[in-house]
Amino acid sequence: MSVSPEGGRADRLLDLALARLKEAGLVRERTTQRTDSTHVLAAVRDLTRLELVTEAVRAALEELAGTAPHLLAGLVDEEWGRRYGRPVRLGKNPTRPKTRTLATGGDAVRLLEHVGEHEADRLSGPRVRALQQIMVQNYYRDGAGRLRWRTAEDGGLPPSAVAVVSPYDPTARYARRGHVTRWKGFVAHLTETCDPDGVNVITDVATTDATSYDAKALPGIHTRLGRRGLLPTEHLVDGGYTSLVHLEQAAREHQVTVTGPLPVNSTRQHRKNDSFGRDVFHIDFDRQQVTCPQGETSAGWHGPYPTSSPTAAPLIVARFTKSQCRPCPVRTRCTTTTDSARTVGFPPRELRDLPGPTRDPPAEVLAVRQRLSGRHQDPRQSQAQNLLSFRV
Repeated sequence: MSVSPEGGRADRLLDLALARLKEAGLVRERTTQRTDSTHVLAAVRDLTRLELVTEAVRAALEELAGTAPHLLAGLVDEEWGRRYGRPVRLGKNPTRPKTRTLATGGDAVRLLEHVGEHEADRLSGPRVRALQQIMVQNYYRDGAGRLRWRTAEDGGLPPSAVAVVSPYDPTARYARRGHVTRWKGFVAHLTETCDPDGVNVITDVATTDATSYDAKALPGIHTRLGRRGLLPTEHLVDGGYTSLVHLEQAAREHQVTVTGPLPVNSTRQHRKNDSFGRDVFHIDFDRQQVTCPQGETSAGWHGPYPTSSPTAAPLIVARFTKSQCRPCPVRTRCTTTTDSARTVGFPPRELRDLPGPTRDPPAEVLAVRQRLSGRHQDPRQSQAQNLLSFRV
């Protein structure tokens, strides 16, 4: 999903600026461009799950107090005023956590049922909708109809791609990259020109969900660059963008060569230097045969088969037989399967022979990353300022 602040005004402003720069000859089509991504912090507090539910109740009450205050008459009492009268700060180890959890969940259920019974159309308010979703992701009803707190073992927890982290920005998501970077917010993809004889000009900025993979942003980047008349000949990226599927799509639809490292092959044979990985097998697409390092020719050729990942290429599978593999003196370097027969999976020829894939990120992408490292946004900014400052 692409997050577009201020109704797309930032995009329109960027379009106008690029049109003027194009007229001045400072930017042109079919040059070299590069893209990299960085994280953007949402303008929200970091809340525990109990704090999130409590704050969601408070946010819904404030919304209803502004739009339908009569609904709260006879519902909100002094106890509710103490619980939800100010921003919640419970910390990671609150007193009586089970009591608070059940009391807050009960209050939320009572509030939603009250609104649904008297003015159901108020359930469509953004804060009330956020409360409904936060309740579903944190509570469930057991067989006896009792409200229960969800855990990974009891009721299950939603994946971060759909879990709301704040009632004030339901589109923000929790994400992490590697073992160090963790944030709640979004991802910004910055594209710029990088010809050695010209100036560097930002040509596109896309803001996406924090949990979305970088390659998913590539088709949209090329579509917008095409609309602006600024498609590159070569597009330099890092390994997060280089899915074979999207490389082929860029070449076919936009005549753009995407250059960058392909994802690392994680099979056992590629992890061990003394084993026979896929690259040491000779693939003959015309004869539909694969030859192993010992000179044996595959007995079967099947596919291509689709894969479950939207960024993974379809695979052709070549199979060797037991009679070929069992007598082999180097069998243990090739396969450890119980039937002792090797299979080799690889993409179709049109994807395997694509220009562009490399071993390391291009130097131009590393230059973008170095500049981006100082631009992580302050969560104290409003969301609109936060995203707008990245998009222009």
